[in-house]
Amino acid sequence: MTAVGIDLDARAYELDRAHVFHSWSAQAALNPLVLAGGRGCRVWDHAGREYLDFASQMVNVNIGHQHPVVTAAIADQAARLTTIGPAVANLQRGEAAQRITALAPEGFDKVFFTNGGADANENAIRMARLHTGRDKVLSTYRSYHGNTGAAVVATGDWRRMPNEYARGHVHFFGPYLYRSEFWSSSAEEESERALRHLERVVQCEGPDTIAAILLESVPGTAGILVPPPGYLAGVRAIADRYGIVLILDEVMCGFGRTGRWFAFDGYDVIPDLITFAKGVNSGYVPVGGVVISEPIARTFDERVFPGGLTYSGHPLAAASIVAALDVMADEGIVANAERIGRTVIGPALSRVAEDVPLIGEVRGEGVFWAIELVADRETRQPLSAAAMARIKADLVARGVLPFLADNRIHFAPPCVVTEAEVHEAAAALREVLTALPEEIR
Repeated sequence: MTAVGIDLDARAYELDRAHVFHSWSAQAALNPLVLAGGRGCRVWDHAGREYLDFASQMVNVNIGHQHPVVTAAIADQAARLTTIGPAVANLQRGEAAQRITALAPEGFDKVFFTNGGADANENAIRMARLHTGRDKVLSTYRSYHGNTGAAVVATGDWRRMPNEYARGHVHFFGPYLYRSEFWSSSAEEESERALRHLERVVQCEGPDTIAAILLESVPGTAGILVPPPGYLAGVRAIADRYGIVLILDEVMCGFGRTGRWFAFDGYDVIPDLITFAKGVNSGYVPVGGVVISEPIARTFDERVFPGGLTYSGHPLAAASIVAALDVMADEGIVANAERIGRTVIGPALSRVAEDVPLIGEVRGEGVFWAIELVADRETRQPLSAAAMARIKADLVARGVLPFLADNRIHFAPPCVVTEAEVHEAAAALREVLTALPEEIR
């Protein structure tokens, strides 16, 4: 550590606490970590303290930090044209849209670009309502869709409650076998009962009033809830039966996170609208969007789409998408995520779970895993908030940045993570959980 580095860390912390208002937080007690640089799966502060980033920041740095091809593409675009309005044509914007639609199912040829995932969901909801002439949007209680007007009300968790200003939102329970709402004893039973529950909600709300069903293909912040066999295909069938638009939110789970380009590719389902952000360019520049199926795109051939954003398809964002997706394809990054999840992360976490009674369940795929922590395996009582805070602090002290939500640790490294890095993080996890004091569990 250098004196200059320590001084810079202190200055960064001082400025943050004096002037930065943080999201989802009571401000007074915040103690943010200072980060100054990164490469691959590692980040560091000005003084040189290094951390393994097993949160991928906000589960978005899929290609890792500071990939030189992508940073060079952003710099090159900045040297040629930093910004342009959305009404004109721009080569990088067109190339970015082409790269995305090439990965989507047949019949998805148009992309509406947004600034991030929340407004991607916002505009997908708008499209579904205008296309169907209906109003209601169904989404699950265990979900997160963003922090804008309709997106946050579509969200099922506590964050919607202080923000319920948007109209026409209805929630239902999705599948979650470990804490089943349906008294299920198998994945197949959970799928069947969850689908029956959804269809009854549709029937009771009135099918002719429902514009869309909005689901995360694999719910992320809510617990990395890998859908049981037949569930997403069953939701598709319900949507078709009642003329409802199916929106699949791939903001967190898309672009390699599950070991596939789109998470839904593994579940025998094709939606009507696909929302994305995060992994499409690893968060290097803010961007999101909606990939639009042909029938919905045709709705707006002669009808004005009443939505737009100053920075829709921003050239720097577009350049970062083109470079990031090309790098992911050229370097086999999606395949690495699939392989390392199947052969390294899953087995490593299962071994920890065998030895640590605090772990109730391990679930996931690719580089998208949840470790559900319980005070008692029999009752499945969630581990306390105090215990989770202690676990987070202890992991950071051991040089691992975790993503924690409720009583879960989300094990979500970049898609470029190596076997050695997985074992390093798993060893830290084992040490921290084994040493957790009994009295705070």
